[in-house]
Amino acid sequence: MVIVLKPYASKQQIDSLISEIEKYEVTVQKVIGSNLTILGLIGDTASIDIDKIAINEIVHKAMRIQEPFKRANIMFHPEKSVIKVGDTEIGGGKIVTIAGPCSVESEEQIVDIARQVKLAGATFLRGGAFKPRSSPYSFQGLGFEGLNLLKTARQETGLMIVSEILSHDMVDRFVEDVDIIQVGARNMQNFVLLKELGKIDKPILLKRGLSATIEEWLMSAEYIMAGGNPNVILCERGIRTFEKYTRNTLDLSAVPSIKRLSHLPIIVDPSHATGLWWMVESMARGSIAVGADGLMVEVHDNPEKALSDGQQSITPKAFSDLMNTLRIIAGAIGRYI
Repeated sequence: MVIVLKPYASKQQIDSLISEIEKYEVTVQKVIGSNLTILGLIGDTASIDIDKIAINEIVHKAMRIQEPFKRANIMFHPEKSVIKVGDTEIGGGKIVTIAGPCSVESEEQIVDIARQVKLAGATFLRGGAFKPRSSPYSFQGLGFEGLNLLKTARQETGLMIVSEILSHDMVDRFVEDVDIIQVGARNMQNFVLLKELGKIDKPILLKRGLSATIEEWLMSAEYIMAGGNPNVILCERGIRTFEKYTRNTLDLSAVPSIKRLSHLPIIVDPSHATGLWWMVESMARGSIAVGADGLMVEVHDNPEKALSDGQQSITPKAFSDLMNTLRIIAGAIGRYI
């Protein structure tokens, strides 16, 4: 249930209303926006008489939320969330770009790519230290040594880093080393991990599962937010369909759908979504045009020799050209890169 309060409501009146509501053994979360104050009721609200609440002198409107996700719901938080990472904001007017190789391979490789993507205008450096692969014989990443190399690249370039976590026992190390913790598609419903990530104060990039519906995706975000961490960034990375020509099927309709259902920012990963380097540019352009708050793009200095996902990686030169194009599109829709 969501209760929208009138602008003139005093703190004493609000506290009195909250006390009355808490008698129903529900949790009341107060959301104070620039124009509205909202009370979000979490728990079993079936016994609450919504009409009785609505006639309170400080209540503008009371509504029941039909969707199972509450904290991620735009009704609960009508103003769009802007996630602050260092001096950068995700979800505001700026479109952020996360770029780098699928896997960290060496210090020389990750530092060189970091320098080039920063020069092109990237906001963050991505790089996989731990790589969950379909085959146990594929390159699995450098592990914690890969995290150390990402930290070296951050020190050399100033780019904040994004990397994927695999299990809940890695949380403390990732909190210490990484600026944005990525939850990959295979772990979207790893609820033990999501609950642990809810206990920390660190931005979480939550990728959509391989075959997840939008509601299931938002419910995974709800796990993190219910634990107390509101800093969730969603990432559409394509879903599995009957089509085999591309690696996955990029669901660009997920962007406006999320914007309608949730206040959380959403970015798009056109690299994993298509699996084909020559599709990345056109899908990136489309992502910005439909309203994505950012992009995650795989960039490798020698894709043919990449240890993982070279076929979907673009070169630093192609990334630089792409950024120039995206600046034009961003400007046309009133945003900037």
